This record gives sequence, C-alpha cells and structure tokens, in this order.
Amino acid sequence: MENRSENQDDTYRMLSESGYSDKAIAYFQARENIGCIENADQITEVTGPCGDTMKISLSINKDRIMDAKIQVLGCPGAVASGSAVVDLAKGMSLDEAENVDMDQLYRELEKMPDQKVHCARLAIKTLQKAVQQYRSKETIPAGKKKEIS
Repeated sequence: MENRSENQDDTYRMLSESGYSDKAIAYFQARENIGCIENADQITEVTGPCGDTMKISLSINKDRIMDAKIQVLGCPGAVASGSAVVDLAKGMSLDEAENVDMDQLYRELEKMPDQKVHCARLAIKTLQKAVQQYRSKETIPAGKKKEIS
C-alpha cells in the first residue's frame, strides 16, 4: 500500500505533466478553501456545461467578502479554479469580486491546460452569481441548479 506522500507525488507528477503549474497543483491539493461556511450570508451553486458543480459560500460584512469557501464536484482544474477564485475573493469588496476576470484568475493559477478554460470560467461565474444573488437577495431553492453556458 502506498503512503499518502507517494500518492501526492504521483498526483503532482501527473498534473504537472498535464500542464498544470505548481501553484495550480497546490490549489488542487490544499483544502483550506474547500468546505462550507456555517451561517454564510450567501450560498450559491452553479453547474457548468461539462457537469462540474461549484457551491460557494460567502461571509459578507459591509459589502466586503470576509471569508469564502467552495465545494467542487469536478476535475482537478475545477477544484484548482474554485479554490483560487475563493482566495482572490477574500477581502474584496462586492464590486471587486463581481469584476474578477479570467486574466486575474489565470495570473493566480499561473498555468492550466488549455482544455480546462471552462473550469476557470465556471469558478468566476459562480463567484459573480453569488454576489448578484446576495445583492438581489435572490435565492435558489434547494435541489435546483442554475445552468450556465
């Protein structure tokens, strides 16, 4: 039986060979941003066209994101993108968070395979939708998902 560090080394090697930067791999492997905030001010779930799903929870005070967590059902690109977008959002005003773009996220991730651009797009859309829902006090009933293209 392999130990955890050997498994992590194998995962790192495989992701690196697939075109992920060290930083993107670190976002995939780290779990600090993964989860759900208890008593969150906003929880939003979005499913992308490939079937990956992200559920973001935000703690907001005076129009500033104080904390954020994400749950991801998807590939390593989706997990890395979701974790990175949450890292970017922490401390931002709602206006700043609503305007996070692909350039910012790709600068944060440094490099991901070209075929994973939809993962980054989903992470950004999930954050933007959460901000929009918070501002409009719109909620999605449990069990319903908003499809994006």
